[in-house]
Amino acid sequence: MSVAFMKEESAEAAAETQLPDRPISPHPNLVTQAGLKALETQLAEARAASEAASTVEDINERRRQTAGPLRDLRYFAERVHTAQVMPDPASSDTVAFGSTVTFSRDDGRTQTYRIVGEDEADPKAGSISYVSPVARILMGKAVGDVVSVGEQELEIVAIS
Repeated sequence: MSVAFMKEESAEAAAETQLPDRPISPHPNLVTQAGLKALETQLAEARAASEAASTVEDINERRRQTAGPLRDLRYFAERVHTAQVMPDPASSDTVAFGSTVTFSRDDGRTQTYRIVGEDEADPKAGSISYVSPVARILMGKAVGDVVSVGEQELEIVAIS
């Protein structure tokens, strides 16, 4: 059969369908129990999406549709593999990984965040990563302690 009738993709087009890996944080992959479950769910979803896309008959379209799920599959497989589940804080005397801390700012705002792993952090939903500047400065502190973040001062009001 003539090459003219074969569906072959050029190397350039193939490279377009390979997405770069998602960056992996250099920090330890500390997670809560719920965070590990979320990573496992996302891994399963990426696996299912990859399997669904791999059934597409046209090879070029299959490569395009599997690119995202394969990248996510590599990322979540690595994150699940390296996850270190942290126990719930032993006490609420000081801020620790897994603590929910309430603090007041200079401008009168009061905010509450739970300190969690990087993949499970969602500030809009009330959780911040343990490597965030605010979490790092709060760790080990107690109710009544005042800390500086940039030009602002935060006073710890409650820890649970």
